[in-house]
Amino acid sequence: MPVIAVVLLAFTWGRGLPGGIVALVTVVLAGSVLAAVHHAEVVAHRVGEPFGSLVLAVAVTVIEVALIVTLMADGGAKGATLARDTVFAAVMITCNGVVGLSLLVASLRHGIAVFNAEGTGAALATVATLATLSLVLPTFTTSRPGPEFSPTQLTFAALSSLVMYLLFVATQTVRHRDYFLPITRQGEVITADDHATPPSVRATAFSLALLGLALVGVVGLAKGVSPTVESGVAAAGMPQDVVGVVIALLVLLPETIAALRSARRDRVQTSLNLALGSAMASIGLTIPAVALASMWLSGPLVLGLGSVHMVLLALTVVLGSLTVVPGRATPLQGGVHLVVFAAYLELAITP
Repeated sequence: MPVIAVVLLAFTWGRGLPGGIVALVTVVLAGSVLAAVHHAEVVAHRVGEPFGSLVLAVAVTVIEVALIVTLMADGGAKGATLARDTVFAAVMITCNGVVGLSLLVASLRHGIAVFNAEGTGAALATVATLATLSLVLPTFTTSRPGPEFSPTQLTFAALSSLVMYLLFVATQTVRHRDYFLPITRQGEVITADDHATPPSVRATAFSLALLGLALVGVVGLAKGVSPTVESGVAAAGMPQDVVGVVIALLVLLPETIAALRSARRDRVQTSLNLALGSAMASIGLTIPAVALASMWLSGPLVLGLGSVHMVLLALTVVLGSLTVVPGRATPLQGGVHLVVFAAYLELAITP
């Protein structure tokens, strides 16, 4: 399926697609999502947590960043806010949608969702800091008219985002790795998955290669169906921003399915690693990339959020903090996160 997706992408990239081809692309896109989840779980089983969730989050984000920069190169008014809209959509989808679904599924299936508050709290704090520095501050700076950074401010935001992300990765994988491992209901760290024998090095390398192909297919085919989505959104009279939300939902499907599978197995920490790690990678890698791209791309780079989105971001941070502190959650917490996510979608459709 990943090979079919990449071949189909090669034949459809940059072309107008008739209805029949759009249907075929959609089917292959769905298959690529499932293939990406499968191969990501194979790699994760071999390397263990938290490396497994890190591989999927970074892989998706790197390809997503490449897509953003490519679309920005096309120019136009939509390119100015593309990075901001995509990053904020990723934050809301992961921190409310994926987190809410994971907590709800785990707590309904196992009675209560348990996770490590130290690691999850550190991840949430990093996401909140990155989002504030990159998406909130541009609205209030005065060096440039409008919600834009000056070149000096953009450079600082890019460097600080990259440094914070690398510092978190070092904390997650080296110094305090046990903070990000799944735990039992007695608080004991689960260091290995005893359900199956880990795959061989050869099988892991094969799955890693196919994971890369599958993710290229997912992001590229999602871009291919975007004109159809855009036409449907325009026909329904909805704002243009809805297109970005739909594309972000498609791109983040592999991580969402992987997180839900982990939640069903009572590995809630792995689900939260995927969700918050994806939000963190989306900001920490996208902002430096678009800062570099803005050096040779014409047009403004608008990063500052509007007032409604800033309220939703603040509510997400406060709610996430209250969810993380106890280290356990009931269906109520999952439901509250999902309500905030539904509010984001509703306001995107009817601002």
